[in-house]
Amino acid sequence: MTSLTTPPCPLLEMEGIEKSFPGVRALRGVDLNLQRGEVLALLGENGAGKSTLIKILGGAYQPDRGTIRIDGIDVQFANPAAANAAGIGIIYQEFNLIPGLAAWENIFLGRESNSGFVRRGEERRRAKELFEQIGANIPIDIPCGELSVAQQQIVEIAKTLSQDVRMIVMDEPSASLTPQEVAHLFKIIRDLKQRGIGVIYISHRLDEIFEVADRVVILRDGDFAGQALIHELTRQRMIEMMVGRKIQDEFPKHHHPIGQTRLSVHGLCRGKAVRDVSFEVRAGEVLGLTGLVGAGRTETARLIFGADRMDSGTMTLDGTPLQIRSPMDAIQAGICLLPEDRKGQGLVLGASVRENFALPNLHELSSGGFVRRRHERTAFAEFVTKLQIKIPHQEELARNLSGGNQQKVLLAKWLQRNTEVVIFDEPTRGIDVGAKYEIYMLMNELAQQGKAILMISSEMPEVLGMSDRILVMHEGRITGEILDAGTATQEQIMELAVA
Repeated sequence: MTSLTTPPCPLLEMEGIEKSFPGVRALRGVDLNLQRGEVLALLGENGAGKSTLIKILGGAYQPDRGTIRIDGIDVQFANPAAANAAGIGIIYQEFNLIPGLAAWENIFLGRESNSGFVRRGEERRRAKELFEQIGANIPIDIPCGELSVAQQQIVEIAKTLSQDVRMIVMDEPSASLTPQEVAHLFKIIRDLKQRGIGVIYISHRLDEIFEVADRVVILRDGDFAGQALIHELTRQRMIEMMVGRKIQDEFPKHHHPIGQTRLSVHGLCRGKAVRDVSFEVRAGEVLGLTGLVGAGRTETARLIFGADRMDSGTMTLDGTPLQIRSPMDAIQAGICLLPEDRKGQGLVLGASVRENFALPNLHELSSGGFVRRRHERTAFAEFVTKLQIKIPHQEELARNLSGGNQQKVLLAKWLQRNTEVVIFDEPTRGIDVGAKYEIYMLMNELAQQGKAILMISSEMPEVLGMSDRILVMHEGRITGEILDAGTATQEQIMELAVA
């Protein structure tokens, strides 16, 4: 006689989840389930509803309709603490750290004591163990505000792993990590799987999805767009499911005639961060600058833009010597920087997109000490159309835009100045595949106009796909140059990056 067994219910079930905000329907009857020991990739463009769904799971939002079950039992989370008590750990893309507290203090904040006393020694020891488990050397006593973006991300991961979780949501956890740190992260995820912990993994880096995920769920415009086992998908099919259309080439590089040298830097130095860096960027060229985190790429860009003072070095633009002592000097010379941290350094999040656009252009948008609002709105409207910036109106706060649209607002304010040298630092970090494509097309257009483009990126496919020429940095120095990016390989770049 054959016995029939009922398959175990999923660890997590979310059925018919709906959520609306004023004027926006964020989720329309979305279903999602997660098995024990499974890595589920949750994918979709910015605005697809991923963050809203995760915030509902984490108790930050309440669904308008729908059911959440854990181990087959209906649950409702009134707040994040209730979700955490149920064994749900969420690592949000936006850090939730107190800058003035040390790493170990942030990890155990709110769980310091059972008897009224902080167990400093035990907590510091445990913090060190967590960082060793992740494979990262984080100074546990330095305030988190003084740590790099990558180090802060690792603190967030350690904080979640320190809790007794049954499932973990990771929202873009690798965005600021080195390849070695990502490899350690994947090892941690594999260990979590073996312990039966379910993982929901959100990332715009599709190579990672194929390496770490078991199954994929895709959202599009608030709707469930499909799911599949990872071995059933190709990269191209995954992209098409996310954007809802065919994209012929993920990296639409257009090769234009490359002209004369526009920007030339020679012997740039700043302490140990940048050591004797020299290179040229030509008209119509996209020069890729890559290397591991901490190699000195961003520091080099900041020196060119005048955000930091160089110890020594010279620069010329179109053969004319430059004296760059501040960002204002760089802006007036025709150099702009779209920074890696677009929210912290590129935009005033509490100001409108119109105001952000106008800030570096007030000299030409003002008359007699007063801003000409009509002229300002007209000028910005042209870029909204040209760059396809998706905003409900010009008074929308910058913080409410997706990463891709924030990047376009940054670009618009510099294009208004007719900038000649454009420095993109991690231009598509945290941006979905559809918006990436649009950013790449804008790069092509700038190159066609004869602009000189310096593109700093940690994503090897992006560097290989969009560069004409590639420079690789390691420990503050340029360790190699690849004259034809079209013939380069990731292995070739990595050899130079660790030289």
